[in-house]
Amino acid sequence: MKSDAPTPARTYLFVPGTRPERFGKALASGADMVVLDLEDAVAADDKATARSAIGTWFASASTEARSRIVVRINDAGSTWFGDDLSAMRDAGVPSVLLPKAESADQIAATQTALPGATVLALIESARGVAQVDSVASAGASRLVFGTLDFALDLDMDIGTDASGLAYAASRIAIASRVAGLPAPVAGVTPQLDDEARLLADLIEARRFGFGAKLCIHPKQVQPIHTALRPDAKALDWARRVLVADAASPGAARLDGRMVDRPVVLQAQRTLAMARD
Repeated sequence: MKSDAPTPARTYLFVPGTRPERFGKALASGADMVVLDLEDAVAADDKATARSAIGTWFASASTEARSRIVVRINDAGSTWFGDDLSAMRDAGVPSVLLPKAESADQIAATQTALPGATVLALIESARGVAQVDSVASAGASRLVFGTLDFALDLDMDIGTDASGLAYAASRIAIASRVAGLPAPVAGVTPQLDDEARLLADLIEARRFGFGAKLCIHPKQVQPIHTALRPDAKALDWARRVLVADAASPGAARLDGRMVDRPVVLQAQRTLAMARD
């Protein structure tokens, strides 16, 4: 029962759209995906320059490099939304991250303007969480939790205690599952030199069913990949499950336990996570 679906990305590394000299370095960092940012990391007066830089880079980038790029455009309510869509369509950008996603109409408008492109929906407001089921079922390819902006929207202090994010995280994870989307992407950890905090945030996100994380520095990438990689014991168990199931499909036993479909699917998922 091997799936042909691509393994979802584990890390999304942000790079300002105004820094094209960093695009290649970000791709070489080992991050699964690189997010070229047109929103928060780019000042209002530099939006056009960032769009141009991304378009120029795409014109000469390899197919493999282009496939690992997501562009975070400006939100649908901004004055830059239309120009972002036009520029990304002209550049042939394959995937965009839509901030402040709050309705199915926003997903539809983005898809209409960018035929063939995938749209990741950034849920980062109370309204976005309230409408997350419709956003997830509207054609978004994956949900992303913008924890910092969400906390700001609710005037919530998450500096030392992020328990206030639990309800929204659960809603996002459940909406993803119901819509058949990959496990959602957790928000950033702003403490660049605190690996313990980074991994604690990842563990907390995994408790709610998240399967990936936003990164704001290359040094955050490999610790996340290492933490998400199953250990040798888990990999051995997964391989033995698949061998047992292949030998006796639907009626296998392993270590005194029935090997039913959920067990097989868990084994497949474990092996899929065993990558660098």
